[in-house]
Amino acid sequence: MKRILSTLLLISWYQLSQAQTFTLDADLRPRFEYRHGFGSLFPDDAKAAAFVTQRSRLNFGYQDGKLQIYMSVQDVSTWGDTQQLAIGDSNNSFSLFQAWMRYRFTENWALKVGRQAISYDDQRILGEVDWTMQGRFHDAAMLQFSKNKLDLDLAFAFNQENQKSLGSDYTINGLFSYKVMQLAHLKKAWDKGSISFLFMNNGFQKYTDEATPRPDGLYYRQTTGTYFNFPLSVFSITGSAYLQTGKANASTDLSAYQYMLEAKFKPGKVAFTLGFESLSGTDPSGSEKNNSFFPLYGTNHKFNGYMDYFYVGNHANNVGLNNIYAKAQIPTGEKSNFAANLHYFSSQASLGDGQESYLGTELDLVFSKVISKNIKMNVGYSQLFASESMSVIKGGVSSENTNNWGWVMLVVNPRLLNFTMDEK
Repeated sequence: MKRILSTLLLISWYQLSQAQTFTLDADLRPRFEYRHGFGSLFPDDAKAAAFVTQRSRLNFGYQDGKLQIYMSVQDVSTWGDTQQLAIGDSNNSFSLFQAWMRYRFTENWALKVGRQAISYDDQRILGEVDWTMQGRFHDAAMLQFSKNKLDLDLAFAFNQENQKSLGSDYTINGLFSYKVMQLAHLKKAWDKGSISFLFMNNGFQKYTDEATPRPDGLYYRQTTGTYFNFPLSVFSITGSAYLQTGKANASTDLSAYQYMLEAKFKPGKVAFTLGFESLSGTDPSGSEKNNSFFPLYGTNHKFNGYMDYFYVGNHANNVGLNNIYAKAQIPTGEKSNFAANLHYFSSQASLGDGQESYLGTELDLVFSKVISKNIKMNVGYSQLFASESMSVIKGGVSSENTNNWGWVMLVVNPRLLNFTMDEK
């Protein structure tokens, strides 16, 4: 008992002897959207949708010499989804976004445990998905090493939907819901560039084909690849390449790939980007293997058009995608800029029946302005010019209707508290 008390006193003394920092940040972002063909082609005789969603998030941080704690709570709701003067709130919009601790054992080694956002490189494979109001998190433990601009992360996860007394089958099935996960991410940075390597293994619950399915182990999907970024004077070259192997589902083998190459030219304040990305797909005529690449946990909204026709909870196990794109970002004032993105979409695999591979062209326009120190406004408009082939992969909905989308968002993120307690 004396040893336990002595240990507790020693820990308390150590904590008090370190400089301690407390921070509290707010993140409020209401967003109005007008949808007339967002995510899929606009049907005949339908009416456009319009609504306002809002994220209301509080982020608490604590740090001393070796211990770091971060907690983020949020409410994500649509204006009007809760009845005024209602007794109780049944919309379940309040949630815990992040809650993790990080302890630094040595100068180079640390352990991070808890609910956390995992985001790497350009966020193609793993990202926080900040565009979505709720964001994306992982419940995981992560061992981290960092030295001389070399960073290594090793992450592990084991998921269950509740505290079981018998069995360990995971009934939350879906494209993103893994039961187990192992991940390794290695990054080497230089003064003007970086290269990284990623390996991720996801295990999904498998069931028997009986009339009453029973748990039957797991099936696994592996994602392996690299990302690089090399600035060359006013040019920079960025690229990535990934393979997916293992199983697409319990009974189908998976063999898929992705690669991307883009060049950015910034002679002054104006920036131009030209790039190409290909994600493999499956020929609908039939194949023993699934050849459709899917970037499961990435911030997919930023890559293949802002109207989210591809890989934002859709386009899985489909014909893949080739995306040729050009972007321009132009300052319009001291605290404002205008961006224009143009995408030319085509299927990577054959559509069959003599269908052309061209799917459509999308134009995305975004104006951003800093209103004050903690307030930013973004305004966007997008329009998709679809082909008949787009109609084929989107369930036969007519491609002749107008498909557009507009939105306005405020981002308010002040620091409410920043307090440091000096060493004793």
